[in-house]
Amino acid sequence: MLKITEVIKKVMPSVISIVISKSLEEIEKELPAEMMPLMPFGMPDLKIPEDKIDARGMVQVGGGSGFIADSNGIILTNKHVISDLSAEYTVITNDNKKYRAEILARDPVDDVAILKIEAKNLPVAKLGKSVGLELGQDVLAIGNALGLFKNTVSRGIISGLSRSISAKPDPKEPMQELRGLIQTDAAINPGNSGGPLINMKGEVIGINAAIVFGAQNVGFAIPINYAKRDLEDVKKYGKVRRPLLGLRYINIDENLQEKMKLPVGYGALVAGKGPHHEAIIPGTPAHTAGFKEKDIILECNGIKLTMEKTIQDFLEELEVGDILKMSVLRDKKSLEIKVILGERK
Repeated sequence: MLKITEVIKKVMPSVISIVISKSLEEIEKELPAEMMPLMPFGMPDLKIPEDKIDARGMVQVGGGSGFIADSNGIILTNKHVISDLSAEYTVITNDNKKYRAEILARDPVDDVAILKIEAKNLPVAKLGKSVGLELGQDVLAIGNALGLFKNTVSRGIISGLSRSISAKPDPKEPMQELRGLIQTDAAINPGNSGGPLINMKGEVIGINAAIVFGAQNVGFAIPINYAKRDLEDVKKYGKVRRPLLGLRYINIDENLQEKMKLPVGYGALVAGKGPHHEAIIPGTPAHTAGFKEKDIILECNGIKLTMEKTIQDFLEELEVGDILKMSVLRDKKSLEIKVILGERK
């Protein structure tokens, strides 16, 4: 193992800051009407500090972090950092050079995004593995804390593995469940998102992604294996390819069994979220395979579904075109349904 100072010196050159900018016109469009008092001659002047406005009239509205994964300018960060389609993203490298960032891909399921800048021979962060991690293992988090404090380093341990949280990575998207996360007590602040979580060998094991507001030292990182898979997809297909099933479901435990009078206390109940959110999405593999609302899925590929091993966990391990064999309980009758997974758009 390396000393902490040696680890920092090894990884720091590859860590970048991301500046998020928008035009004054776009900002005015997005301001809620109640924030804009009635004026006789149109919109009021926006009181934005001059140091936040560049020569083109672009305003800095946020920041994040990332790290270089390929010397030819490939960068990993969080999807929620670059979620605004009307914004412009600038990468600032550790030697203070600025580059306009191109968005190569956003992972539609996990909070991962891949950027590209026009540069060569860049310092690269070594990507490690997110399997075989142990509780109590020392880690460091590096990033652009609060969008103000570049190259902030915090130290901690791995506090938990395979954590699941409900989060809203994109403010314009509904809540989604992020699973398989690495929990750490290393300080992670807004602006740290997208930065690397590294082990004492100087290898990236995760991408810092989320914190629990109101809690102390409870942060989460996306496993680096998810990002490595996405990088491979971009190299092969020019985009991230994630498998699509096409079901809405509720994971079953004993409490739900008792509440809904279900015949089993495990599995997944196929159910929609109201009249405008069908349980089986039309035109998807689940629809083609013949699933029905109120089906209870008990197993996937011969393995029992539990709260710790859900359908989403299986999809994380599978690819577009794979066959998923599902044991289903329908009206007290058992049947097997085979689904050929499609591609999530």
